[in-house]
Amino acid sequence: MVHASTPPLEMYDYGVIKKFSIMAIIYAVVGFLVGDLLAWQLTFPDLNFDSPYLSFGRLRPLHTSAVIFAFGGSVLFATSYYVVQRTCKARLFSSALTNFTFWGWNIIVLAVVITYPLGLSQGKEYAETIWPIDVLITLVWVAYFINFVGTLAKRKEKHIYVANWFYLAFIITVAVLHLVNNAAVPVNWTDSYSLYSGVQDAMIQWWYGHNAVGFFLTAAFLGLMYYFVPKQAERPVYSYRLSIVHFWAIIFLYIWAGPHHLHYTALPDWASTLGATFSIMLLLPSWGGMINGIMTLSGAWHKLRTDPVLRFFIISLSFYGMSTFEGPMMSIKAVNALSHYTDWTIGHVHSGALGWVAMVSFGALYHMVPRLYGTTIYSKGLINLHFWLSTIGVVLYITAMWISGVMQGLMWRAYDEFGNLTYSFAETVAAMHPYYLIRSVGGLVFLLGSLVMVYNVYKTIRQAPDRAARA
Repeated sequence: MVHASTPPLEMYDYGVIKKFSIMAIIYAVVGFLVGDLLAWQLTFPDLNFDSPYLSFGRLRPLHTSAVIFAFGGSVLFATSYYVVQRTCKARLFSSALTNFTFWGWNIIVLAVVITYPLGLSQGKEYAETIWPIDVLITLVWVAYFINFVGTLAKRKEKHIYVANWFYLAFIITVAVLHLVNNAAVPVNWTDSYSLYSGVQDAMIQWWYGHNAVGFFLTAAFLGLMYYFVPKQAERPVYSYRLSIVHFWAIIFLYIWAGPHHLHYTALPDWASTLGATFSIMLLLPSWGGMINGIMTLSGAWHKLRTDPVLRFFIISLSFYGMSTFEGPMMSIKAVNALSHYTDWTIGHVHSGALGWVAMVSFGALYHMVPRLYGTTIYSKGLINLHFWLSTIGVVLYITAMWISGVMQGLMWRAYDEFGNLTYSFAETVAAMHPYYLIRSVGGLVFLLGSLVMVYNVYKTIRQAPDRAARA
Protein backbone atom coordinates (compact mmCIF):
# COMPACT_ATOMS: atom_id res chain seq x y z
CA MET A 1 0.00 0.00 0.00
CA VAL A 2 1.47 3.36 -1.06
CA HIS A 3 2.21 5.72 1.82
CA ALA A 4 -0.22 8.63 1.88
CA SER A 5 2.56 11.26 1.84
CA THR A 6 4.43 9.69 -1.07
CA PRO A 7 4.26 11.99 -4.13
CA PRO A 8 3.95 10.72 -7.70
CA LEU A 9 7.17 9.01 -8.79
CA GLU A 10 7.59 11.37 -11.75
CA MET A 11 7.64 14.47 -9.51
CA TYR A 12 10.94 13.69 -7.79
CA ASP A 13 14.04 11.73 -8.75
CA TYR A 14 13.95 8.93 -6.19
CA GLY A 15 16.04 6.46 -8.20
CA VAL A 16 19.41 7.88 -7.18
CA ILE A 17 18.27 8.23 -3.56
CA LYS A 18 17.36 4.53 -3.50
CA LYS A 19 20.79 3.60 -4.89
CA PHE A 20 22.69 5.82 -2.44
CA SER A 21 20.59 4.48 0.47
CA ILE A 22 21.31 0.85 -0.42
CA MET A 23 25.03 1.56 -0.87
CA ALA A 24 25.09 3.42 2.46
CA ILE A 25 23.81 0.33 4.26
CA ILE A 26 26.33 -1.92 2.47
CA TYR A 27 29.21 0.46 3.26
CA ALA A 28 28.08 0.66 6.89
CA VAL A 29 28.50 -3.10 7.30
CA VAL A 30 31.88 -3.09 5.52
CA GLY A 31 33.17 -0.10 7.52
CA PHE A 32 32.03 -1.51 10.88
CA LEU A 33 33.42 -4.96 9.98
CA VAL A 34 36.88 -3.59 9.14
CA GLY A 35 36.79 -1.43 12.29
CA ASP A 36 35.96 -4.36 14.52
CA LEU A 37 38.66 -6.47 12.86
CA LEU A 38 41.14 -3.72 13.77
CA ALA A 39 39.86 -3.70 17.35
CA TRP A 40 40.47 -7.44 17.60
CA GLN A 41 43.91 -6.99 16.01
CA LEU A 42 44.85 -4.51 18.74
CA THR A 43 43.60 -7.02 21.32
CA PHE A 44 45.30 -10.02 19.67
CA PRO A 45 48.02 -8.78 17.27
CA ASP A 46 48.43 -12.17 15.58
CA LEU A 47 45.11 -11.54 13.84
CA ASN A 48 46.92 -9.53 11.16
CA PHE A 49 48.13 -12.96 9.94
CA ASP A 50 51.56 -11.47 9.09
CA SER A 51 50.06 -10.01 5.91
CA PRO A 52 50.99 -6.45 4.91
CA TYR A 53 47.57 -6.10 3.27
CA LEU A 54 45.83 -6.84 6.58
CA SER A 55 48.15 -4.78 8.77
CA PHE A 56 46.70 -2.15 11.08
CA GLY A 57 48.52 0.68 9.29
CA ARG A 58 46.83 -0.11 5.98
CA LEU A 59 43.39 -1.17 7.18
CA ARG A 60 42.88 1.66 9.67
CA PRO A 61 42.55 4.41 7.00
CA LEU A 62 40.34 2.03 5.01
CA HIS A 63 38.06 1.76 8.06
CA THR A 64 37.88 5.52 8.66
CA SER A 65 37.25 6.26 4.97
CA ALA A 66 34.62 3.51 4.71
CA VAL A 67 32.69 4.82 7.71
CA ILE A 68 33.09 8.56 7.07
CA PHE A 69 33.09 8.90 3.30
CA ALA A 70 31.57 5.67 1.93
CA PHE A 71 28.82 5.21 4.55
CA GLY A 72 28.47 8.79 5.78
CA GLY A 73 28.95 10.29 2.32
CA SER A 74 26.32 8.02 0.77
CA VAL A 75 23.88 8.92 3.55
CA LEU A 76 24.50 12.61 2.88
CA PHE A 77 24.06 12.29 -0.88
CA ALA A 78 20.83 10.34 -0.34
CA THR A 79 19.35 12.62 2.33
CA SER A 80 20.42 15.91 0.74
CA TYR A 81 18.90 14.87 -2.61
CA TYR A 82 15.75 13.77 -0.77
CA VAL A 83 15.44 16.88 1.42
CA VAL A 84 16.22 19.46 -1.25
CA GLN A 85 13.57 18.02 -3.57
CA ARG A 86 10.91 17.70 -0.89
CA THR A 87 11.47 21.17 0.64
CA CYS A 88 11.81 22.93 -2.74
CA LYS A 89 9.00 20.94 -4.42
CA ALA A 90 11.30 20.59 -7.43
CA ARG A 91 12.99 17.69 -9.20
CA LEU A 92 16.80 17.50 -9.07
CA PHE A 93 18.46 19.97 -11.43
CA SER A 94 20.18 17.49 -13.77
CA SER A 95 19.75 13.74 -14.22
CA ALA A 96 23.20 13.56 -15.83
CA LEU A 97 24.88 15.25 -12.86
CA THR A 98 22.85 13.12 -10.46
CA ASN A 99 24.07 9.90 -12.07
CA PHE A 100 27.62 11.23 -12.30
CA THR A 101 27.69 11.89 -8.55
CA PHE A 102 26.47 8.36 -7.81
CA TRP A 103 28.82 6.46 -10.11
CA GLY A 104 31.73 8.84 -9.49
CA TRP A 105 31.43 8.52 -5.71
CA ASN A 106 31.31 4.74 -5.86
CA ILE A 107 34.29 4.58 -8.22
CA ILE A 108 36.18 6.69 -5.65
CA VAL A 109 35.23 4.22 -2.90
CA LEU A 110 36.38 1.30 -5.07
CA ALA A 111 39.69 3.08 -5.77
CA VAL A 112 40.21 3.55 -2.03
CA VAL A 113 39.49 -0.14 -1.36
CA ILE A 114 42.20 -1.04 -3.91
CA THR A 115 44.89 1.53 -3.07
CA TYR A 116 44.90 1.61 0.74
CA PRO A 117 45.68 -2.10 1.32
CA LEU A 118 48.45 -1.74 -1.30
CA GLY A 119 50.01 0.98 0.84
CA LEU A 120 49.29 3.77 -1.66
CA SER A 121 48.58 6.77 0.54
CA GLN A 122 49.70 10.36 1.05
CA GLY A 123 49.60 9.83 4.81
CA LYS A 124 47.18 12.60 5.78
CA GLU A 125 44.42 11.89 8.31
CA TYR A 126 41.04 11.53 6.54
CA ALA A 127 42.80 12.59 3.31
CA GLU A 128 44.96 9.58 2.48
CA THR A 129 43.81 9.31 -1.14
CA ILE A 130 46.53 9.70 -3.78
CA TRP A 131 46.34 12.62 -6.19
CA PRO A 132 44.47 11.00 -9.14
CA ILE A 133 41.65 10.03 -6.75
CA ASP A 134 41.71 13.56 -5.31
CA VAL A 135 41.10 14.91 -8.82
CA LEU A 136 38.09 12.62 -9.27
CA ILE A 137 36.75 13.68 -5.84
CA THR A 138 36.96 17.31 -6.99
CA LEU A 139 35.03 16.59 -10.20
CA VAL A 140 32.29 14.71 -8.35
CA TRP A 141 32.04 17.47 -5.75
CA VAL A 142 31.69 20.20 -8.38
CA ALA A 143 28.89 18.19 -10.01
CA TYR A 144 27.24 17.78 -6.58
CA PHE A 145 27.44 21.52 -5.91
CA ILE A 146 25.95 22.45 -9.30
CA ASN A 147 23.17 19.88 -8.92
CA PHE A 148 22.26 21.01 -5.39
CA VAL A 149 22.36 24.75 -6.10
CA GLY A 150 20.56 24.24 -9.42
CA THR A 151 17.75 22.48 -7.57
CA LEU A 152 17.51 25.36 -5.09
CA ALA A 153 17.39 27.81 -8.00
CA LYS A 154 14.42 26.06 -9.63
CA ARG A 155 12.51 25.65 -6.36
CA LYS A 156 8.77 26.25 -6.25
CA GLU A 157 8.91 27.28 -2.57
CA LYS A 158 10.08 30.85 -1.91
CA HIS A 159 11.67 29.97 1.43
CA ILE A 160 14.87 27.89 1.63
CA TYR A 161 14.43 25.57 4.59
CA VAL A 162 17.25 25.63 7.17
CA ALA A 163 18.31 22.01 6.46
CA ASN A 164 19.36 23.11 2.97
CA TRP A 165 21.55 25.87 4.44
CA PHE A 166 23.44 23.26 6.48
CA TYR A 167 23.83 20.99 3.45
CA LEU A 168 25.01 23.89 1.27
CA ALA A 169 27.57 25.03 3.87
CA PHE A 170 28.85 21.46 4.06
CA ILE A 171 29.25 21.18 0.28
CA ILE A 172 31.05 24.52 -0.10
CA THR A 173 33.33 24.18 2.94
CA VAL A 174 34.36 20.59 2.21
CA ALA A 175 35.29 21.70 -1.33
CA VAL A 176 37.57 24.44 0.03
CA LEU A 177 39.10 22.11 2.64
CA HIS A 178 39.77 19.41 0.04
CA LEU A 179 41.40 21.75 -2.47
CA VAL A 180 43.65 23.53 0.06
CA ASN A 181 44.77 20.47 2.04
CA ASN A 182 45.45 18.34 -1.02
CA ALA A 183 47.42 20.96 -2.96
CA ALA A 184 50.42 18.95 -4.17
CA VAL A 185 52.90 18.47 -6.98
CA PRO A 186 52.57 15.01 -8.62
CA VAL A 187 55.79 13.13 -9.41
CA ASN A 188 54.17 10.01 -10.91
CA TRP A 189 50.74 8.34 -11.00
CA THR A 190 50.82 7.36 -7.32
CA ASP A 191 53.11 9.85 -5.54
CA SER A 192 53.11 13.58 -4.93
CA TYR A 193 54.73 16.21 -2.74
CA SER A 194 52.61 18.51 -0.58
CA LEU A 195 52.94 22.23 -1.24
CA TYR A 196 53.39 22.70 2.51
CA SER A 197 56.13 21.52 4.81
CA GLY A 198 56.77 21.02 8.50
CA VAL A 199 54.47 22.68 10.98
CA GLN A 200 52.61 24.54 8.20
CA ASP A 201 51.63 21.18 6.71
CA ALA A 202 50.46 19.99 10.13
CA MET A 203 48.39 23.14 10.68
CA ILE A 204 46.74 22.92 7.23
CA GLN A 205 46.10 19.19 7.77
CA TRP A 206 44.33 19.70 11.10
CA TRP A 207 42.44 22.69 9.79
CA TYR A 208 41.16 20.16 7.25
CA GLY A 209 40.98 17.20 9.66
CA HIS A 210 38.90 18.86 12.33
CA ASN A 211 36.59 20.46 9.77
CA ALA A 212 36.06 17.10 8.11
CA VAL A 213 34.46 16.44 11.50
CA GLY A 214 32.95 19.92 11.70
CA PHE A 215 31.34 20.13 8.28
CA PHE A 216 31.18 16.58 6.91
CA LEU A 217 30.20 14.83 10.13
CA THR A 218 28.46 17.66 11.97
CA ALA A 219 27.02 20.47 9.83
CA ALA A 220 25.74 18.12 7.13
CA PHE A 221 24.17 15.71 9.59
CA LEU A 222 22.58 18.64 11.44
CA GLY A 223 20.87 19.45 8.14
CA LEU A 224 19.65 15.86 8.10
CA MET A 225 18.44 16.22 11.70
CA TYR A 226 16.52 19.43 11.04
CA TYR A 227 14.43 17.70 8.39
CA PHE A 228 13.98 14.14 9.62
CA VAL A 229 13.38 14.73 13.35
CA PRO A 230 10.37 17.04 12.80
CA LYS A 231 9.04 14.74 10.05
CA GLN A 232 9.31 11.60 12.19
CA ALA A 233 7.88 13.34 15.27
CA GLU A 234 5.19 14.99 13.15
CA ARG A 235 5.89 18.22 14.99
CA PRO A 236 7.34 21.56 13.79
CA VAL A 237 10.94 22.25 14.72
CA TYR A 238 10.98 23.61 18.29
CA SER A 239 12.48 27.00 17.38
CA TYR A 240 13.13 27.98 13.79
CA ARG A 241 14.86 31.16 14.98
CA LEU A 242 17.22 29.07 17.13
CA SER A 243 18.00 26.87 14.12
CA ILE A 244 19.15 29.96 12.17
CA VAL A 245 21.29 31.18 15.09
CA HIS A 246 22.66 27.64 15.40
CA PHE A 247 23.59 27.64 11.71
CA TRP A 248 25.49 30.92 11.65
CA ALA A 249 27.27 30.28 14.97
CA ILE A 250 28.42 26.81 13.84
CA ILE A 251 29.57 28.11 10.45
CA PHE A 252 31.56 30.97 11.95
CA LEU A 253 33.16 29.14 14.89
CA TYR A 254 33.83 25.58 13.73
CA ILE A 255 36.23 26.48 10.93
CA TRP A 256 38.86 27.83 13.38
CA ALA A 257 38.94 24.99 15.92
CA GLY A 258 41.50 22.71 14.19
CA PRO A 259 44.73 23.92 15.87
CA HIS A 260 43.62 22.43 19.21
CA HIS A 261 44.91 19.12 17.80
CA LEU A 262 48.44 20.52 17.94
CA HIS A 263 48.85 21.57 21.59
CA TYR A 264 52.42 21.14 22.89
CA THR A 265 53.89 20.81 19.37
CA ALA A 266 56.01 23.08 17.17
CA LEU A 267 52.88 25.09 16.31
CA PRO A 268 53.07 28.57 17.91
CA ASP A 269 51.31 28.62 21.26
CA TRP A 270 48.99 31.47 20.23
CA ALA A 271 47.64 29.42 17.31
CA SER A 272 46.72 26.37 19.38
CA THR A 273 45.29 28.64 22.10
CA LEU A 274 43.11 30.34 19.49
CA GLY A 275 41.89 26.93 18.30
CA ALA A 276 41.02 25.96 21.89
CA THR A 277 39.20 29.27 22.42
CA PHE A 278 36.96 28.73 19.40
CA SER A 279 36.42 25.11 20.49
CA ILE A 280 35.12 26.22 23.89
CA MET A 281 32.89 28.84 22.25
CA LEU A 282 31.40 26.07 20.10
CA LEU A 283 29.76 24.54 23.16
CA LEU A 284 26.91 27.09 23.14
CA PRO A 285 25.68 26.70 19.53
CA SER A 286 26.24 22.93 19.65
CA TRP A 287 24.07 22.51 22.72
CA GLY A 288 21.58 25.00 21.29
CA GLY A 289 21.17 22.71 18.29
CA MET A 290 20.89 19.62 20.48
CA ILE A 291 18.22 21.25 22.65
CA ASN A 292 16.38 22.44 19.53
CA GLY A 293 16.29 18.90 18.15
CA ILE A 294 15.25 17.21 21.39
CA MET A 295 12.63 19.85 22.27
CA THR A 296 11.01 19.31 18.85
CA LEU A 297 9.39 16.33 20.61
CA SER A 298 7.48 18.70 22.90
CA GLY A 299 3.96 17.38 22.92
CA ALA A 300 5.05 14.11 21.32
CA TRP A 301 7.18 12.46 24.00
CA HIS A 302 4.72 9.57 24.21
CA LYS A 303 5.80 8.52 20.69
CA LEU A 304 9.13 7.31 22.09
CA ARG A 305 7.26 4.36 23.64
CA THR A 306 6.16 3.03 20.27
CA ASP A 307 8.45 4.57 17.63
CA PRO A 308 11.97 3.06 17.56
CA VAL A 309 13.00 5.34 14.66
CA LEU A 310 12.38 8.35 16.89
CA ARG A 311 14.51 6.68 19.57
CA PHE A 312 17.41 6.58 17.10
CA PHE A 313 17.06 10.33 16.56
CA ILE A 314 16.83 11.20 20.26
CA ILE A 315 19.76 9.00 21.31
CA SER A 316 21.83 10.45 18.45
CA LEU A 317 21.11 13.99 19.65
CA SER A 318 22.10 12.95 23.17
CA PHE A 319 25.43 11.64 21.88
CA TYR A 320 25.83 14.83 19.83
CA GLY A 321 25.43 16.89 23.00
CA MET A 322 27.83 14.66 24.92
CA SER A 323 30.48 14.71 22.18
CA THR A 324 30.25 18.47 21.72
CA PHE A 325 30.78 18.94 25.46
CA GLU A 326 33.66 16.49 25.58
CA GLY A 327 35.47 17.98 22.54
CA PRO A 328 35.75 21.55 23.91
CA MET A 329 36.75 20.15 27.31
CA MET A 330 39.55 18.10 25.72
CA SER A 331 40.78 21.18 23.85
CA ILE A 332 41.65 22.87 27.18
CA LYS A 333 45.41 22.55 27.52
CA ALA A 334 45.39 21.16 31.06
CA VAL A 335 42.97 18.40 30.02
CA ASN A 336 44.71 17.84 26.68
CA ALA A 337 48.00 17.22 28.49
CA LEU A 338 46.36 14.08 29.91
CA SER A 339 44.16 13.04 26.98
CA HIS A 340 46.36 13.62 23.93
CA TYR A 341 47.67 10.49 22.18
CA THR A 342 45.55 8.27 24.46
CA ASP A 343 42.50 6.08 23.94
CA TRP A 344 40.35 8.85 25.44
CA THR A 345 40.56 10.55 22.03
CA ILE A 346 39.48 7.29 20.35
CA GLY A 347 36.49 7.09 22.70
CA HIS A 348 35.56 10.70 21.93
CA VAL A 349 35.76 10.19 18.15
CA HIS A 350 33.58 7.07 18.27
CA SER A 351 31.09 8.69 20.61
CA GLY A 352 30.52 11.21 17.81
CA ALA A 353 30.94 8.89 14.81
CA LEU A 354 28.85 5.97 16.07
CA GLY A 355 26.64 7.62 18.69
CA TRP A 356 25.79 10.75 16.69
CA VAL A 357 26.49 10.19 12.98
CA ALA A 358 25.62 6.50 12.62
CA MET A 359 22.55 6.66 14.86
CA VAL A 360 21.03 9.70 13.13
CA SER A 361 21.83 8.05 9.78
CA PHE A 362 20.03 4.85 10.77
CA GLY A 363 16.99 6.91 11.76
CA ALA A 364 16.99 8.77 8.44
CA LEU A 365 17.33 5.56 6.41
CA TYR A 366 14.50 3.88 8.33
CA HIS A 367 12.35 6.97 7.65
CA MET A 368 13.21 7.23 3.94
CA VAL A 369 13.28 3.66 2.67
CA PRO A 370 9.57 2.83 3.14
CA ARG A 371 8.59 6.15 1.55
CA LEU A 372 10.96 5.67 -1.37
CA TYR A 373 9.47 2.26 -2.13
CA GLY A 374 5.84 3.10 -1.36
CA THR A 375 5.48 0.60 1.47
CA THR A 376 5.78 0.25 5.24
CA ILE A 377 8.79 -0.99 7.19
CA TYR A 378 8.96 -4.77 7.37
CA SER A 379 9.43 -5.03 11.14
CA LYS A 380 9.34 -2.37 13.87
CA GLY A 381 10.56 -5.04 16.26
CA LEU A 382 13.77 -5.44 14.26
CA ILE A 383 14.30 -1.67 14.32
CA ASN A 384 13.95 -1.84 18.10
CA LEU A 385 16.46 -4.72 18.24
CA HIS A 386 18.86 -2.70 16.08
CA PHE A 387 18.43 0.31 18.38
CA TRP A 388 19.38 -1.64 21.51
CA LEU A 389 22.28 -3.46 19.84
CA SER A 390 23.66 -0.13 18.59
CA THR A 391 23.21 1.62 21.93
CA ILE A 392 24.77 -1.19 23.97
CA GLY A 393 27.62 -1.51 21.46
CA VAL A 394 28.46 2.20 21.57
CA VAL A 395 28.30 2.38 25.37
CA LEU A 396 30.61 -0.62 25.76
CA TYR A 397 33.03 0.85 23.22
CA ILE A 398 33.30 4.41 24.51
CA THR A 399 33.26 3.50 28.22
CA ALA A 400 36.14 1.07 27.70
CA MET A 401 38.12 3.70 25.78
CA TRP A 402 37.46 6.43 28.34
CA ILE A 403 38.72 4.25 31.19
CA SER A 404 41.64 2.97 29.14
CA GLY A 405 42.58 6.46 27.97
CA VAL A 406 42.54 8.16 31.37
CA MET A 407 44.50 5.24 32.87
CA GLN A 408 46.95 5.40 29.96
CA GLY A 409 47.56 9.13 30.41
CA LEU A 410 48.03 8.80 34.17
CA MET A 411 50.46 5.88 33.79
CA TRP A 412 52.52 7.72 31.17
CA ARG A 413 53.17 10.66 33.47
CA ALA A 414 53.57 8.83 36.80
CA TYR A 415 57.00 9.36 38.42
CA ASP A 416 58.64 7.70 41.39
CA GLU A 417 60.51 9.47 44.20
CA PHE A 418 63.71 9.52 42.09
CA GLY A 419 62.07 11.27 39.15
CA ASN A 420 61.99 8.17 36.96
CA LEU A 421 58.94 6.96 35.06
CA THR A 422 56.99 4.52 37.24
CA TYR A 423 55.69 2.39 34.36
CA SER A 424 57.30 1.17 31.18
CA PHE A 425 55.44 1.47 27.90
CA ALA A 426 54.93 -2.31 27.83
CA GLU A 427 53.24 -2.15 31.25
CA THR A 428 50.77 0.48 30.00
CA VAL A 429 49.92 -1.71 26.99
CA ALA A 430 49.34 -4.74 29.25
CA ALA A 431 47.07 -2.67 31.53
CA MET A 432 44.94 -1.61 28.55
CA HIS A 433 44.34 -5.15 27.26
CA PRO A 434 41.06 -5.86 29.16
CA TYR A 435 39.57 -2.61 27.85
CA TYR A 436 40.64 -3.44 24.31
CA LEU A 437 38.73 -6.70 24.66
CA ILE A 438 35.60 -4.84 25.85
CA ARG A 439 35.98 -2.41 22.94
CA SER A 440 36.14 -5.32 20.47
CA VAL A 441 32.99 -6.87 21.92
CA GLY A 442 31.20 -3.51 21.80
CA GLY A 443 32.16 -3.09 18.15
CA LEU A 444 30.90 -6.59 17.38
CA VAL A 445 27.53 -5.85 19.02
CA PHE A 446 27.25 -2.64 16.98
CA LEU A 447 28.10 -4.58 13.80
CA LEU A 448 25.38 -7.15 14.56
CA GLY A 449 22.88 -4.28 14.76
CA SER A 450 23.80 -3.14 11.26
CA LEU A 451 23.26 -6.69 9.96
CA VAL A 452 19.77 -6.62 11.49
CA MET A 453 19.18 -3.42 9.51
CA VAL A 454 20.34 -5.08 6.27
CA TYR A 455 17.77 -7.85 6.71
CA ASN A 456 14.97 -5.45 7.68
CA VAL A 457 15.58 -3.11 4.75
CA TYR A 458 15.91 -6.03 2.31
CA LYS A 459 12.55 -7.45 3.41
CA THR A 460 10.99 -3.95 3.23
CA ILE A 461 12.13 -3.52 -0.38
CA ARG A 462 10.97 -7.02 -1.31
CA GLN A 463 7.44 -6.25 -0.13
CA ALA A 464 7.20 -3.08 -2.28
CA PRO A 465 3.97 -3.12 -4.32
CA ASP A 466 5.57 -3.79 -7.71
CA ARG A 467 8.93 -4.33 -9.37
CA ALA A 468 8.91 -0.80 -10.79
CA ALA A 469 8.90 0.59 -7.25
CA ARG A 470 11.78 -1.70 -6.27
CA ALA A 471 13.93 -0.54 -9.21
